[in-house]
Amino acid sequence: FGIADEETFVITTTNRKEITEDNFSEVVQDGLTLYLLQSVDQMLLSATKERIDFLPHYDTLVKSGMYEYYASEGHNPLPFALAELIDNSLSATSHNTGIRSIQIKLLFDESQGKPAVAVMDNGRGMTSKQLNNWAVYRLSKFTRQGDFESDHSGYVRPVPVPRSLNSDISYFGVGGKQAVFFVGQSARMISKPADSQDVHELVLSKEDF
Repeated sequence: FGIADEETFVITTTNRKEITEDNFSEVVQDGLTLYLLQSVDQMLLSATKERIDFLPHYDTLVKSGMYEYYASEGHNPLPFALAELIDNSLSATSHNTGIRSIQIKLLFDESQGKPAVAVMDNGRGMTSKQLNNWAVYRLSKFTRQGDFESDHSGYVRPVPVPRSLNSDISYFGVGGKQAVFFVGQSARMISKPADSQDVHELVLSKEDF
């Protein structure tokens, strides 16, 4: 790497967790992306790209698409899809100490790209690992174990109250990814964790699949 003998450096995960002799065997796994930095909080000089690979659950093949939206007969499926798209924002802002802001914008200016639905919030943001987990189909936010870092850390499922703002909209059982591909053909998630200077971006597209 061209590091001088007297130069100090650290090796971290994309979540800025420092790799040490004590945690090496626990943290480092095949396929893990690492940073070689002068300090843990060093500003990145350029963007990095990481490919996400996973084995889909069989339900991805047999139930993807519009099935769940039409499973409840007599209902317009679009509100179900939009409800799923704001579920992440409800969770992300659930512990805000100040104003809780969630905006939904419908963008039709084709000079800026294809029409889109944009959901923005002022929540705590997601780490790269949490964003990775969001990309995985059929990985329940209540059953993530092992090396999966939950994007609902400390979240306790509330007593069910219909249509309450408790990040439990997903009782419809649809899922954010299926909502995205019901409405359109690609998803772009941009997130900055509250305690980090890094901005993480995830792109899922029909073309990639």
